[in-house]
Amino acid sequence: MLDYIMRPVINRPLSRMAGYLAARGVTANMMTAFGFVLALCCFAALAFQFYGAALVLVLLNRLADGLDGAIARETKITDFGGFLDIVSDFIFYAGTVFFFALGRPEEALIVGFLLFSFFATGISFLAYAIVAAKHGKTTEKRGKKSFFHIGGLAEGTETIIFLVLICLLPQYFFWLALIFGIMCWITAVFRVLQAREDFTDI
Repeated sequence: MLDYIMRPVINRPLSRMAGYLAARGVTANMMTAFGFVLALCCFAALAFQFYGAALVLVLLNRLADGLDGAIARETKITDFGGFLDIVSDFIFYAGTVFFFALGRPEEALIVGFLLFSFFATGISFLAYAIVAAKHGKTTEKRGKKSFFHIGGLAEGTETIIFLVLICLLPQYFFWLALIFGIMCWITAVFRVLQAREDFTDI
């Protein structure tokens, strides 16, 4: 929901940073790989309850995620780059809550619910993109992408806010996860209804 608002705000600084990096030989896939290394470090920090370090790594990972797309737009957007980016994102999102539970096993049940909710948003996102590509449906409302992106209540910005909050307020993880999980399910239902409207008569 907030991605549409945040995109114009972050595009300019990301483009400047991307231009600087691209001019020095940094590729989009290199940045994606670097972001994934940051994700692995974040997982370790969460598992050992180093929440301050985890917060910094979450923010750096999300910066790398923004930069890989910006670098691709400065150079060349590729299908493999888009594939690598989305795979890395989903592993990062799932990994953060899994390794949070590894550090706080008493939260395992709500983490299971949250991963279940992530699966609903992820599969509705990807299934819509597959059918949209089949019918040539495109949009650049959220920036130029390698494939169609559909919005919802729980998008990238909301996910970043959630991850920041669990690092800052780990003692409230249950309620934060419950609220965000419900947001994920609302998003998934919205996407199903949108798909029914967009694709039923095609």
